[in-house]
Amino acid sequence: MKTSMTGSENNMAMIHIRNLEIVTLDKDGTLLHDSDLVVQDGRIAHLGSAPVDLQPDEVIDGGGKVAMPGLINGHCHSPMTFERGWAEDLPFDRWLNEKIWVGESALTSDDVYWGAALAACEMIRSGTVAYNDKYFYMDRVAEVVRASGMKAALTWTIFGIGEETEMGRGLDGTVEWIKEMHETSEERIRTFLGPHSPYICPPEFLSRIVEYAHELGQGIHIHLAESEGQVKQSLERYGLRPVQHVDSLGIFDVPGGCVAAHCLVIDDTDTRILVEKDVHVPHCPITYMKLAMPFPPLEARLNAGVNVCLGTDGPASNADMDMFATLRQTALIHKYQSLNPEMIPGDMALRMATQNSARALGFDDMGVIEIGAPADLILVNLDAPHMRPIHSLVANLVHSAKGADVTDVMVDGCWLMRARELKTLDEERILYEAERHAQAMVQRGMSQVREYKG
Repeated sequence: MKTSMTGSENNMAMIHIRNLEIVTLDKDGTLLHDSDLVVQDGRIAHLGSAPVDLQPDEVIDGGGKVAMPGLINGHCHSPMTFERGWAEDLPFDRWLNEKIWVGESALTSDDVYWGAALAACEMIRSGTVAYNDKYFYMDRVAEVVRASGMKAALTWTIFGIGEETEMGRGLDGTVEWIKEMHETSEERIRTFLGPHSPYICPPEFLSRIVEYAHELGQGIHIHLAESEGQVKQSLERYGLRPVQHVDSLGIFDVPGGCVAAHCLVIDDTDTRILVEKDVHVPHCPITYMKLAMPFPPLEARLNAGVNVCLGTDGPASNADMDMFATLRQTALIHKYQSLNPEMIPGDMALRMATQNSARALGFDDMGVIEIGAPADLILVNLDAPHMRPIHSLVANLVHSAKGADVTDVMVDGCWLMRARELKTLDEERILYEAERHAQAMVQRGMSQVREYKG
């Protein structure tokens, strides 16, 4: 791969972008027209009219483009690019038992590396600057993050039902990996402890994870309450719904906070707990629709104050990692389900895919274009037929833009993509190696190493 320029002297450069439209997503929803944007030392230094005596290292004409905060994927499994198209047209239980957990039994750490690298190319090309990744061999995913220049929160998924079911490391090994990451990682990478779910992980195992979370100052990233079957199972086993069960174990009280992916089947008590404990809930509607998993409109949880963020989930279920597709689909499906065209209004979907996700990952200063904020931004082409006319920049970004409209991507003031050319990753080699490794994976011996009974 190419070597990432992030962290080098490159992000000390001053970059002046002129003639931009800017969607700031600040608290007032400020829009700037025909504006200058100046980046210095990796942060946004000027907005509006740049000083006349400015002496930038690079001047760029932003005419015909809109700048906005880079998108942040609130929940995904990036190496599952290797299973794109591998498990089609199946209900959730068969999708896991017959395909996903069988295919993953043949995964190697090299497979994860190249699968994650392929995902990083896709994410950068479609405007994602940071992501919340939950999978296996996360030491290899960390290599990809460092090379790409992106930001990420990484979670090594563990099950707690026997070493033969784990991928690479069990709990103790994961704890050692987190300690290593604390010693070696720059601020661009965060970590979470990663029990898979309460329908797989035994209560005593979840309690051990809570103990480690307090010891390490860590958060927890878990799948939660994805179906009525899981709720029924939890009530039969523990006398509590999934949200209430993990709350009773202290999952929501750990120092680094909790990301509870999905939460599709929750009641008013569950919702109150999620709000009171400031739990972050990634919403991945394309996965739910593809796997025919029922989910209610978001109105009740949004009104209650749950921090709902947006994610793609894994490419094995969503099929792509284009966050523009996810935010558009979120707006559309919830208008339709609620029969209320005012649901997810204005720039709400954009905020769910930027600021809300940033909170979930622990990058609280991301997701806005304002002076002093990190220069984590994207430029989107406005000179495409589907982006004209411009009655509303926000409406066009939510309902018309595609990932392929992103022309430039910047993280901490460094270009990850410039004029549609990836600057930090060797895309040609990644495409070759990913295809080769994915095909080899499905040729290896496979077995079902665990069973979903939710």
